[in-house]
Amino acid sequence: MTQLCADRVVLVTGAGNGIGRAHALAFAAAGARVVVNDLGGSRDGTGGSAGPAQAVVEEIRAAGGEAVANLDDVSGWAGAARMVEHAVDAFGRLDVVVNNAGILRDRALVTMEEQDWDAVLGVHLKGTFAVTHHAARYWRERAKAGGTVAGRVINTTSASGLFGNPGQANYAAAKAGIAALTITAAQELSRYGVTVNAVAPSALTRMTEDIGVMSDLVERFDLVPENVSPVVVWLGSLLSGDLTGRVISVFGRRISVAEGWVNGPTATGTGRWSAQEAGRVVTDLAARAAVNADAFGERPARSD
Repeated sequence: MTQLCADRVVLVTGAGNGIGRAHALAFAAAGARVVVNDLGGSRDGTGGSAGPAQAVVEEIRAAGGEAVANLDDVSGWAGAARMVEHAVDAFGRLDVVVNNAGILRDRALVTMEEQDWDAVLGVHLKGTFAVTHHAARYWRERAKAGGTVAGRVINTTSASGLFGNPGQANYAAAKAGIAALTITAAQELSRYGVTVNAVAPSALTRMTEDIGVMSDLVERFDLVPENVSPVVVWLGSLLSGDLTGRVISVFGRRISVAEGWVNGPTATGTGRWSAQEAGRVVTDLAARAAVNADAFGERPARSD
């Protein structure tokens, strides 16, 4: 990855710990100048501290790179605007946005409180939209002024959002929304020279450390944050300009490109269906449709 992103200006949200920290360090090692955004809160989004972001900045600088810390909250509209402005003020422009910030408030659907839903959707989905919106406006103005734009947005989705996961209705809904947002934003922003892709990472971080199966999976599949970052760095480089609107899964050393919703078995009536007829048709079509993927994105064998 050496100098793959030389002189690129990269904003990484939630970069004080875990996967975001790994991304920030990898971009810096590849020659990028990095805005390290992190509110410094706990895993559930409460509290705040300048420590995590500043520690990553100091690590980058100690290795000879350039970085600045940003403490704005991605879920605030004004904060999202300020971090884009911070990048331009500090380094003269912005080339890459990595929307990585996230929190967890896992609960069963029947016990989840309104604030658990709002907080998780606010950071993940609204935060991804807000930062992308302000970055896109910046790139649009550059393009209209005749400047060269090679913008990159890399969003962070999740297997929970793509395949579902009990106990994470809020998180899964947000991550599914991010995947859909990625596809739509890619269609809208291509005219300005901007690509938009998403990564669904699997790694042991403070977000996943209390998931019982993770310790075994980490050892078996090398699920460390540093295995995710090479894909993200390449997506942020000039080499990735032909790829947009894709969701890429990184599970240890395994990389796969997710295939989205497609129409399966279909029936067309000669007139309006009755409810009974529609029910029979749907039952038949569902029986012939491919089985939903499991939590690892694999289709289990049919039981029939």
